[in-house]
Amino acid sequence: MLQHFSFRPMYENAQLPGWTIAFYFKNKRYTADYQPDGTIRWTGDTPPEEENVTKMVHELMTFHVYE
Repeated sequence: MLQHFSFRPMYENAQLPGWTIAFYFKNKRYTADYQPDGTIRWTGDTPPEEENVTKMVHELMTFHVYE
């Protein structure tokens, strides 16, 4: 489970797509850039179970950003 999930626009002009995300997974903080096409570019370490984490991130972004 992801904890303390946060996101913010990459650019001051919020109309431009792209978000910076951060969260904790298994007591370690991870950061990434979330592109409009759903691509996640990790800006630090890649989390373990990357495929499952990616699915959780997509679900949270769909809920918070696209709805």
